Amino acid sequence: MPSLPLRSAHAPRFSLSARSSLPSARKAHLFFALTPLALCLAQAAMAQQAATPSSGEAAGTAAPQLQEVRINASTEKDMGFAPVEAQTAGKAPMRRLETPQSVSVVTREQMESRQIVNVQQALQTVAGVSPVNFGRRGFDDINIRGFRSSESILVDGLVQSPGMWAKMQPYGYERFEVLKGSASVLYGQVQPGGIVNAVSKRPKKEALNEAGIEVGSFGQRTLQADVNRPLSESGKTALRINAQVSESDDPTQFVYRKDRWFAPSLSIDLGAQTDLVLFATYGRSEWLRQQGITPYGTVLPNRNGTLSRTMFTGDPAFGPYNVETTSLGYALEHQLSDAMTFRQNLRYETEKGTGNFVSNLALQANQRLQNRQASRQTMDYDLLATDTSLLTRFEALGARHQLVTGLDVRSGHSLLASRTCRIGALDLFAPVYGMQAVCPEALTSDAPAKLTVAGLYAQDQIKFGEGWTALVGLRRDWSTNDTHNRVANTQTRQKDSATTLSAGLVYEFKPGWAAYGSYGESFLPVSGLTFGGSPFVPETGKQWEAGVKYESPGGQITGALAVFNLVRENVNTADPVNTGFSVQTGQQRARGLEVELGADLKNGWKLTSAYTYTQTQVTRDNNAAIVGLPLLLTPRHTLTAWATYKLPQYQRITLGVGGRYVSEQIGSYPFTLPSYVVADASISYAGDNYRVTAGVKNLFNKAYYDGAINANVVSPALPRNFSIGLTYFF
Repeated sequence: MPSLPLRSAHAPRFSLSARSSLPSARKAHLFFALTPLALCLAQAAMAQQAATPSSGEAAGTAAPQLQEVRINASTEKDMGFAPVEAQTAGKAPMRRLETPQSVSVVTREQMESRQIVNVQQALQTVAGVSPVNFGRRGFDDINIRGFRSSESILVDGLVQSPGMWAKMQPYGYERFEVLKGSASVLYGQVQPGGIVNAVSKRPKKEALNEAGIEVGSFGQRTLQADVNRPLSESGKTALRINAQVSESDDPTQFVYRKDRWFAPSLSIDLGAQTDLVLFATYGRSEWLRQQGITPYGTVLPNRNGTLSRTMFTGDPAFGPYNVETTSLGYALEHQLSDAMTFRQNLRYETEKGTGNFVSNLALQANQRLQNRQASRQTMDYDLLATDTSLLTRFEALGARHQLVTGLDVRSGHSLLASRTCRIGALDLFAPVYGMQAVCPEALTSDAPAKLTVAGLYAQDQIKFGEGWTALVGLRRDWSTNDTHNRVANTQTRQKDSATTLSAGLVYEFKPGWAAYGSYGESFLPVSGLTFGGSPFVPETGKQWEAGVKYESPGGQITGALAVFNLVRENVNTADPVNTGFSVQTGQQRARGLEVELGADLKNGWKLTSAYTYTQTQVTRDNNAAIVGLPLLLTPRHTLTAWATYKLPQYQRITLGVGGRYVSEQIGSYPFTLPSYVVADASISYAGDNYRVTAGVKNLFNKAYYDGAINANVVSPALPRNFSIGLTYFF
């Protein structure tokens, strides 16, 4: 069995169908999605004409003025280390203090101060998040509250293309918001631990121009630019272009990565009531996958000695990954009245490419020869995702309401065809590369599918009394997954539906201090059949959470403490009667405590820190040996902090220092990964029109392992590495 060859293990929303030209049904779907945009543009155009002052108005009759709409306007200014607002929990800006669920924010300023190059690094300072390492295999892998959440990374509130074979480029995003726990009411089919919402850079009214270069350890070379140009006097029509080109090697022999990424966006002035942004992205990545090494000779003893942590257990002659991604879409807001706003987001994405990798099987009894398996993959995905909603603010029965109602629809196709090849064992103590791999003529797997999902949702934020805020939501989902297994010559249709709800209550018992409690549900369809031919039912998640939040006057300090109990039901486990089949009788649980602190102090200090205590357990499984054990890759304790200090005598110089502690965790059930402490540091100098930043990660060159793919593979973390970057503003 290859080591994690897929981006997802089971959910049908990640398995779509072979892409061909758009059939009539998909054209109709696209027309349906675009129709509200056309109607709204026409309405906006008429409104703009109507807003032109007549001679009578010019003579002195003042025309009524509506407040200008700006998408994400309230969060564009929210930088620093202590943001007070987030939009993911309500699909509208909400005070974190008034949100009855844990939501964390990583801002652009935090990412720049830490010289972040991937999503995993960006989320290292977030409580409850474990940016697990599956061998730097080329994807963004994370766990939230003990459960895998890699397929629950959204962009601007919309799910990504199902394969997600290419890593996200943090340079293109203003912030990452992490909504923890079950979140299906607003976002549908997501994993129970939580979601990550990446908020993209979008055109602004003010001119913004920067270009940068960064070089670092292991051949890191990066060129990037962010250019924003207002195209109208008001600044509402503006063009923004983000681009990045990067290349790097790796401490592991032969491993490398090359990325090309380009993202233009255009805002169009359609009047004060309408805000429209058109956007596109293009990315191309090539990388040789780092698959990790055997635990024997690393975290476990090997009778032949200790293995080099930089050893490559694949074969460079077998080839790399080559993946191309594109997207095209828009974000629209139209203010129907002072109290009502129509919104629609649409994105069409494609991913296609090839993937070649060699994975580790079991180590031979002599603990010297590593059995391996090679795979050649061809991937072709597309996804059309839309979210249409109405945001309404009103007062009723003595309470103020912020109600969001909407429909999100997505439809996509995928093809992931592969050949499983034979390749010789590798002598770990005298490796020889360039071995011939023998691949079959016929495809080992070839099962194109089509997925269609629709969800109706409503969520109301209700403010009443003195300091009370309630948040209640309800959703109904329907999904259909059609799969054509061309190897077995079978066709299956799986239809799922689910109703999920959420409810929470916040009480601001004194200014800046609030206590809250909440309940939330999630669901995630699971593809496959039981021995009797019945389709699997969706996995479900249920979470109870309570806590206290703090926001100082002026928002210079924010803090949160949360306790939670999260249960995942209908987990696949081995069928005890029919070998090779599964039944959904498994159950897993995560309980814990999280503490976060953010500060933007006037004395030059800025700080973000977090502590997480997580107790996970397999509570029910047909494999009695693992019942009662913790879940994989979930440390009991994590502590992280990052602080910057602007020197009072030299205001142009800022120092940064931080680190993280991760306690022992189970890598795979035969072994554990030792605890570790890692420190980072940086220094930056701000000139009149430039900034220079130098940093070092893993300052003391700690040798540690921060992940494991399975019982045959552990993942060495990066050793000490340096980088220095120059950004020029013009």
